Amino acid sequence: MAEVRLQKFMAHAGVASRRKSEEIIAAGRVKVNGETVTEMGFKIDPTEDYVEVDGNEIEREKKRYFKLHKPVGVISTASDPKGRKTVVEFVDDIKQRLYPVGRLDYNSSGLILLTNDGKLTHILTHPSFEIEKTYRVIADGRIAKDDIARLEAGVELDDGMTAPARVDQLNYQGERTKFLITIHEGRNRQVRRMCQAVGHEVTDLMRLRFGPIELDNLQPGERKELSSEEIARLKDLKASEA
Repeated sequence: MAEVRLQKFMAHAGVASRRKSEEIIAAGRVKVNGETVTEMGFKIDPTEDYVEVDGNEIEREKKRYFKLHKPVGVISTASDPKGRKTVVEFVDDIKQRLYPVGRLDYNSSGLILLTNDGKLTHILTHPSFEIEKTYRVIADGRIAKDDIARLEAGVELDDGMTAPARVDQLNYQGERTKFLITIHEGRNRQVRRMCQAVGHEVTDLMRLRFGPIELDNLQPGERKELSSEEIARLKDLKASEA
């Protein structure tokens, strides 16, 4: 999760106004993780750091986990300089400030996670953890079995060779090909570029699964807070990578 200034965190937690919180910090009354902090620009992670004022701990933000069916035409970032609709607008009524986990490009749809759990976000998005993501692809033309084999083995892109992928449920629909592809990398527009590399343009791309979480029957624009079972699966990921 993104860090915030200490005085902003204190104000949001109801300790005092931001200006008054700055005075409290300057007076040496605030500790972060047991260490006194007097620096005005000091930043903390609201979900991980312990903050005390006069020896009393400020309650950290409750961790929240949502899944959203991102529609086509929505930006999967927290803000957009061009003023386009972003995924966080679908959860702007939630008290906690949530951030998207990873990205889906503007013209793609499907599952995206939003949370204030910074450690989980790191695990789900850092390349070293190799978290699998499954997409439903519809591409122009009839993709030959040899090209499917290339996708599975890895194809050369302008930023290097892709890791092996898995292709399932290959289905020819006239002059189009529909299939599922599972990858564990997160390069920009990767699935689209992989298909271009074997000579086919993707016309529709939807993410169905991100790690242990599935899109299920969510409709475009719908969100759902993760169930206790889904959260447990995510926590298993955190435990295994701790």
